[in-house]
Amino acid sequence: MSRFNPRNTTGLLGITLAALIAFGAVAQAQEAVNPAKNWQAGLHRTDLVRQELDVAKGEVIQVRVDFDAGVASPKHSHPGVEVAYVISGTFEYQLEGRAAVTLNAGDSLYIPAGTAHVAKNIGDGKGSELATYIVNKDSPLVVLEK
Repeated sequence: MSRFNPRNTTGLLGITLAALIAFGAVAQAQEAVNPAKNWQAGLHRTDLVRQELDVAKGEVIQVRVDFDAGVASPKHSHPGVEVAYVISGTFEYQLEGRAAVTLNAGDSLYIPAGTAHVAKNIGDGKGSELATYIVNKDSPLVVLEK
């Protein structure tokens, strides 16, 4: 059972604020190209688990990410590995240097540390994934790529 920890809460708020500021600039650029498919308005994250690991500076984070139809994440990477599990819908994942892959509900994908990638809901309705990150807790969770 999780207990309230002000130190962890402050860190989580800082990470969330930094991610929102960074994503804001990308959202403005994307709105100019396609205002109907703004990822910032159509992508919703729900943090589920955040726990320090028994290894130095390690942390596991689990997040549910809901995508509206047609919405794609910005190109980004993480300071550790990600395992994406599709809860519902159909997604296309484009990992840098690899061919695009399509995953349906029940499928999983391993994304190596530092690999730039884009996830897009290519289904007709809302799609959801469970993203599990094993990362360095002293690094930003999301790094936007060019």
